[in-house]
Amino acid sequence: METESIKELRHLLVTVFLTGLAGFIAIPAITDVTISALCPSHPRCSLAIFLSGFQQAATGVGAVVMTPLIGNLSDVYGRKALLTVPLTVSIFPLVRTVAAMVGEGSVHCLTLAYVADKIEERKRASAFGILGGVGSAAFVCGTLAARFLSTALTFQVSAFLSMIAVGYMRIFLKESILDSGTGLRQPMLGESQEPRAKEECEINDSAHKTSGIFKSLPSVRDLICLLKCSPTFSQAALVMFFNSLADGGLQTSILYYLKARFQFNKDQFADLMLISGIGATLAQVLLMPIIMPAIGEAKLLSMGLFVLCLSILVYSISWSPWVPYAIAVSSVFGVFVRPSICSIASKQVGPGEQGMVQGSLSGISSLANIISPLIFSPLTALFLSEKAPFYFPGFSIMCAAFAMMIAFIQSIMIRAVPSDVGGKGSGNPLV
Repeated sequence: METESIKELRHLLVTVFLTGLAGFIAIPAITDVTISALCPSHPRCSLAIFLSGFQQAATGVGAVVMTPLIGNLSDVYGRKALLTVPLTVSIFPLVRTVAAMVGEGSVHCLTLAYVADKIEERKRASAFGILGGVGSAAFVCGTLAARFLSTALTFQVSAFLSMIAVGYMRIFLKESILDSGTGLRQPMLGESQEPRAKEECEINDSAHKTSGIFKSLPSVRDLICLLKCSPTFSQAALVMFFNSLADGGLQTSILYYLKARFQFNKDQFADLMLISGIGATLAQVLLMPIIMPAIGEAKLLSMGLFVLCLSILVYSISWSPWVPYAIAVSSVFGVFVRPSICSIASKQVGPGEQGMVQGSLSGISSLANIISPLIFSPLTALFLSEKAPFYFPGFSIMCAAFAMMIAFIQSIMIRAVPSDVGGKGSGNPLV
């Protein structure tokens, strides 16, 4: 008989799918719309690149502030209540940048925290992978739909799907925090700042901490305390930063690079995204639950980062239009990175702090997304222009590969702390 927890997780997966579908359906059209509005009949448009970079930076600024706040508040007021905020804002197409500032990382961190509330530690990485696989499936379906929808209709369909996602979530999804006083570990941070709690915070990430739930609003001091008490979390945060920096650089550069280099258009962008999305879905849903128990999250993380580094490097020297398609097929193992990082970090805190730790990771990722366009937008515009100091259209993408290499090197140093309780806890098994 199907357990109540599995039913609730399925409602969460449907919500994630609908939300992702609404967002991804509009992505392939944005580049063409931006260039058509700013530089008609001119594929090398520096102004469009800078505008996209500004939007990405603005999104990152908002996410750095909002994501840790929303994640932390969800530990107090519940995942469902806080999930309503970014999903509702995303309905309105005219405020997409504002919606991204609120929901860019919030939806992701809240859904991860919801899963962590329900799933025991030893199966958490696989569950995060399945959650990512559903997101990738939404990416595939949204990209496929964008392939056949007109540009004007694309944004209308996106808004309609966002409304369905909010309605479904509010009706069917149940709150995950029912008894936050029990769990796999004692909370790392307590409600009070007692001397004993401070001393324990400085020991190491394998020590048990005082009981209680971290319910105060997030602050720099709280994040510093978390980084100090857990070397494992600190390493995971550093990997997340450089991985996000490289991802942001690739997102800033790749579409404009392919348009200038091989004259790709919306349909070809959609084809590339479709190939990547199908591979990512299959890898996360089918391969990750098999590979992860065999080699562990830390090794899976390093493997994914290594594949991503090589893939981005080959992107930067693409010599023919078929090369990006080949890379899209071969780079699917890179999807193991985020679930592995989130699973490693999730095991360092108690169940009452999952929103805080996932929100902190998302905030770190958003900080990288602020810095990324400031670096890669000027580089992309310069090396795609006639004023480039030397001919290397993919130079900015190669720089993103170097950032990914730093993340890979740091990931090798991670020694994830195993669960002290052997799978016991308030969560329920995935299967």
